[in-house]
Amino acid sequence: MKKEILGVMFDDLTREEAVQAGAKLLEEDKFHYVVTPNPEFILAAGKDEEFRRVLNSADLVLADGIGVVYSAKIKGTPLKGRVPGIEFAADMLSCLSQRGGRLYLLGAKPGVAEEAGRRIAEQYPGVTLCGAQDGYFQDEEAALLKVAAARPDLLFVCLGAPKQEKWMARWGKHTGARLAIGLGGALDVFAGRAERAPESWRKLGLEWAYRLKKEPQRAGRMAKLPLVLVKAAGERLKKR
Repeated sequence: MKKEILGVMFDDLTREEAVQAGAKLLEEDKFHYVVTPNPEFILAAGKDEEFRRVLNSADLVLADGIGVVYSAKIKGTPLKGRVPGIEFAADMLSCLSQRGGRLYLLGAKPGVAEEAGRRIAEQYPGVTLCGAQDGYFQDEEAALLKVAAARPDLLFVCLGAPKQEKWMARWGKHTGARLAIGLGGALDVFAGRAERAPESWRKLGLEWAYRLKKEPQRAGRMAKLPLVLVKAAGERLKKR
């Protein structure tokens, strides 16, 4: 079931349900892509019609940020919960490892994708890393040809929004992959270059606060969280 939040249609799924849906997509012999919007995505999609269309055309639209969950609740259309992109990615790696399959990593700074791939291969022995390239390419078609030549089953696209989502929508079906996931800075986490908030912070929905504590330069981006909540409240008032 889809639920609309400020123009973006989210799949109302628990993490377990998202895993089941993702695993099914990974089994099908055709291309699918997954997006994981947070409040920044929602605000950007409000100004970028193409981005909004790309998000709403995805096979799965998962609520990554706690701000999305709060906004849904304010609107009176609550979601079952959030499904962080990094956790969904780990779940898909487990599925790929169990069935045996090929993984390609696209994005991040030079060297990060390769290190992430090395660590992933150690943790998920059934996964074959078939390629990795950084996100600092100028020629999108050339990047596509490298991916296609590697014949991946699962593709992580970590170019930042909206570039990664638009890249998947435009080129994904030509990669030969079964499933692509837009994952922002996830490769830095997989490579050990960045750390997630402790589980206690995550359970309280305060992962954003932990990241702000560690990276105060993110204050400008974090300021968008209350803006989304205000917009959601405004939409609910209009309907009364």
